[in-house]
Amino acid sequence: MTTRQAARQQRRRRRLVLGATVALTAAAGVLACLVMALQPGHKVDAGSAAATALVTVQPNAGDTASPSPSASPSASGPASPKATATPKAAKSSPKSTQKTSRTSTTPASAGRIRPHTTYQGVATAYDAGVGDGACLFGPSPDMMIAAMNTADYETSRACGAYVLVRAANGKSVTVRITNECPLPCAPGQIDLSQQAFAKLADLKVGRLPITWSLVSPSSIGTMSIRYKTGSSAYWCGIQVIGHRNPVARLEVSTGSGWQSLPRTSFNYFISANGSGCGKAIRVTDIYGEQLTVSGLPVRANVVQPTQVQFAQH
Repeated sequence: MTTRQAARQQRRRRRLVLGATVALTAAAGVLACLVMALQPGHKVDAGSAAATALVTVQPNAGDTASPSPSASPSASGPASPKATATPKAAKSSPKSTQKTSRTSTTPASAGRIRPHTTYQGVATAYDAGVGDGACLFGPSPDMMIAAMNTADYETSRACGAYVLVRAANGKSVTVRITNECPLPCAPGQIDLSQQAFAKLADLKVGRLPITWSLVSPSSIGTMSIRYKTGSSAYWCGIQVIGHRNPVARLEVSTGSGWQSLPRTSFNYFISANGSGCGKAIRVTDIYGEQLTVSGLPVRANVVQPTQVQFAQH
């Protein structure tokens, strides 16, 4: 073998050794990656993590603990937060679009009738018919109702108040104020329905010395709102029905703030220029609690239930 041939074979052996080394190095790298991937707790790369996030819809902070069915990923592909968001209620349903909130402020003026105060007077009786009266609540579901004297009625501020009436004989009855008792009813006097008066004494008694005070009953549902007949976007009267505590103030949202509406003797709060008609309504009781209701359209002479009620005191 010549010197040239020997050199050529030596170079060939070097190339073979180098190629084998490269191949072994690559194989070792692949094997190392596979071992790392199979180890517990190994993190996937950024691309895999992003793909996983697409099929995991986290509930908002205000959602309930149990996600709705619409929040689950679709079987055909990843879920989209936009597609799985809870649909808004249809505007055609006043009840479903209603929004409510509750806040507290400094106690509002209670007027003549104040909490935790006992008053003295006289109870009389009258035929209350179906239970309607100056407060314009309409027929009463029960006849445990009464008419308040004009002084304490105070331009309908007493409307809807619950009053515990006690007689000297130890008997008592709780009534709801639905009417006004004009003169000669004196301050402190309450004209009870005949059914309520009979709980205290025989109707033949005629006049019965009593003491009475405000109460905040436990068994009561949520309050309702009613727009007066003839109400529109240009004029409206608003009435609160079924409230646990006497109403001290009613305000409407005007877009630039809250506007307090004047109260009439027939127990409606009037917006003479239509300001706030059909907008959010904020009702304050004599204890300073405020209940805000929105989503109620102007529907004349229709009782629209809300989802709120004043706290018991």
